[in-house]
Amino acid sequence: MGLQPGQFKDLAELNQLPFLTKAGIRANTDALKNTQAQGLSRFNTGGSSGEPLVFFIGNERVSHDVAAKWRATRWWDVDIGDPEIVVWGSPIELGSQDRVRAIRDRLMRTQLLPAFEMSEAKLDGFVAAIRARRPKMLFGYPSALSHIARHAEGRGQRMDDLGVKVAFVTSERLYDDQRATIERVFGCRVANGYGGRDAGFIAHECPHGGMHLTAEDVIVEIVDSEGRVLPPGQAGEIVVTHLATKDFPFIRYRTGDVAVLDDRACACGRGLPLLKEIQGRTTDFVVAADGTVLHGLALIYVLRDLPEVQAFKIVQHTRQHVCVQIVPASGFSAEQEALIVKGFQQRLGSSVRVEVQCVDAIDPERSGKFRYVVSHVGA
Repeated sequence: MGLQPGQFKDLAELNQLPFLTKAGIRANTDALKNTQAQGLSRFNTGGSSGEPLVFFIGNERVSHDVAAKWRATRWWDVDIGDPEIVVWGSPIELGSQDRVRAIRDRLMRTQLLPAFEMSEAKLDGFVAAIRARRPKMLFGYPSALSHIARHAEGRGQRMDDLGVKVAFVTSERLYDDQRATIERVFGCRVANGYGGRDAGFIAHECPHGGMHLTAEDVIVEIVDSEGRVLPPGQAGEIVVTHLATKDFPFIRYRTGDVAVLDDRACACGRGLPLLKEIQGRTTDFVVAADGTVLHGLALIYVLRDLPEVQAFKIVQHTRQHVCVQIVPASGFSAEQEALIVKGFQQRLGSSVRVEVQCVDAIDPERSGKFRYVVSHVGA
């Protein structure tokens, strides 16, 4: 393209560069490796988006992301070495429980609870492990931590007497009811985090509620469907340039996530810029029969109003076909099924076929995450 690094004088000039996409990385994985890079680690992600992605990360990038994480934990008066419970489901973590990892976890006072299986027996064990560890912080998926909290509450087991200071949640959209459940049961604040293995540690919530960008390392642009950069206050796809990825560059990387930048300053006094809102993945949106784009919450609220529904997952196959998996609770009947169909059709269109399937359990994604809404229709 005839571009040279010295030509760039302003961040706005980044838009001269093309976007980096998952498809582009998959097609050029080896070519993206810096020829001088050493000790690259292989990572994969994308199980929840339906787009598997293999990429590589060097030690500099890892150290920058770890430093950003620990800076954010210190905002909440938690530091390296404070006891921690991690509820996670990544095959990378669960596949690396070797002797070196076990020694490191003991030194760092970290205990990993695998989020893949959430049976009654497993949940009892998780509650016991958390009580035994008495962690200063919890870290994990909001779906998993809220599930453990509800289980403990159902067992009549107090968890607010352990001295937990904060629960850090990441990797999924945090819903208001999940935040309320975790805070009520564990007696602590919830701090939302946003990032990914591919894009890096992008933003974290401070005690004043601001979602601060890791601006020293990460440049965030918000773009519309045509790739045009949007100003603060408008929702669009997050595009990330990570400045510590020279070993395997992520430059103008399209994340598939939707968010809004903020132009205000946080009351905490920190100078880091803010994300105003994180709306979810592009696949967390559904499309009505007439082409109207709706957030998945429009359908989620239909199900959450029904106490006879214990758990659910919504999959939109086409504009005319939506499948709803239901784990029925006591009292679920044809009447509740009819209410679901009616509520969905009111939002998506009366011609849409709404298929309700009763299942014993909702399976997590391969990564261990749980997703409420998956749409295969481009928004």
